[in-house]
Amino acid sequence: MSEDEPGRGPSAASDEPSPVLRTSGVVQIIALVKPFRAQAVLDALATVGVLGGSVREAMGYGRQKNRLHQYLGSEYNTSFVPKVELSVFVVESAVPAALRAIVGEARTGRIGDGKILVLPCAGDFLSW
Repeated sequence: MSEDEPGRGPSAASDEPSPVLRTSGVVQIIALVKPFRAQAVLDALATVGVLGGSVREAMGYGRQKNRLHQYLGSEYNTSFVPKVELSVFVVESAVPAALRAIVGEARTGRIGDGKILVLPCAGDFLSW
């Protein structure tokens, strides 16, 4: 032990990062968009170079929750609004282009356009 690092053994002083913290440079982007915009967003992401992904139907709410709608003369309340969840994996350097593609195609300018989450992927748990 050196005086600079009291209480630390020789294995703690190694420069190699922990295998759990090592990243592979891949990022997961989760985008919740309106259903009628999903195909346009997927087409825009195809030009960015997506490594893989999935599409799911989802129900959500935000500032637009609890709205009254009319259908055939009767009113009904909608607590959840239909959304599409796009989960894609891209290389870290392509994240800004992917975000521009998602926002450019998904934004309608009205409440409920969706949300975007960007999550780093740990390299030891991701294999292609």
